Amino acid sequence: MSTTVKSHSNWQWETATAGAVAGFATVAATHPLDVVRTRFQVNDGRVSNFHTYKNTGQAIFSIARFEGLKGLYAGFLPSVLGSTISWGLYFFFYGRAKQRYSKHREEMLSPGLHLASAAEAGALVCLCTNPIWLVKTRMQLQTPLHQIQPYSGLYDALKTIMRQEGWRALYKGFVPGLLLQVSHGGIQFTAYEEFRKVIVDYKCKDRKSNPRSSDSDILNSVDFAVLGGSSKVIAIILTYPFQVIRARLQQRPSVDGVPKYMDSWHVVKETARFEGFRGFYKGIVPSLLKNVPAASITFIVYENVLKLLKLTRRCD
Repeated sequence: MSTTVKSHSNWQWETATAGAVAGFATVAATHPLDVVRTRFQVNDGRVSNFHTYKNTGQAIFSIARFEGLKGLYAGFLPSVLGSTISWGLYFFFYGRAKQRYSKHREEMLSPGLHLASAAEAGALVCLCTNPIWLVKTRMQLQTPLHQIQPYSGLYDALKTIMRQEGWRALYKGFVPGLLLQVSHGGIQFTAYEEFRKVIVDYKCKDRKSNPRSSDSDILNSVDFAVLGGSSKVIAIILTYPFQVIRARLQQRPSVDGVPKYMDSWHVVKETARFEGFRGFYKGIVPSLLKNVPAASITFIVYENVLKLLKLTRRCD
């Protein structure tokens, strides 16, 4: 194996490792807001298994009061597992796609190629992780008001779903999840890369005269936080309805085994009919509170872990 090929291979695994570490750190810090967001998303104002929450703060207080720490961290294991795997795979596939598109190119990748790289990575990640997100959603929706025997954990949930609903149930919400992954990741990473160019060019006017300096040498953790947070806001606002549709599809069927929504189009029709446009943005406040700082943390950790791994490799 040539040195160049080996270097590319090392870089791919470095991005995957950095992404996985970043994903774990993010989930551990923000999970209660994720639980609140999920419960807002599926509460359509009709028959509900949840207390009525007025706002994000009251929801956290209510869950803590009636369900304790267990309620605030419901679905934590699949959430950590899903996020760690997703970020690791996403950065890995995204890095490989960018490397492939940049082959034989001297100029920087265009926004279109950044978008294509992110979309490709999102589709592959969705295929690998949908069952984990399904379990996470269902465990977050388990409350004392439910009449169905609750899942005791990740393994029990997967086993029960397979036995009662079949393997296809593991891919409920796959279509909106796929659209979400492709569009959300594409928008976020394209915005991230474009904002990154602007900041780098601003901070280093004479960059062309110093070609050896890389972006990671020019940017610091504050820059990565701003880049991660701002790109996340744009992606959330533009793609949030897909999250609501996916969460509603992934709800556990009732005692008689009948799901509340049959498919994505059914969710769209019912939500528009009973809740209007606002229904597609239920839970966006806790989503922003969770994901904007989370994205900042993720990119700070990712960029710095990547820098550390590259430094370690140079020393070797």
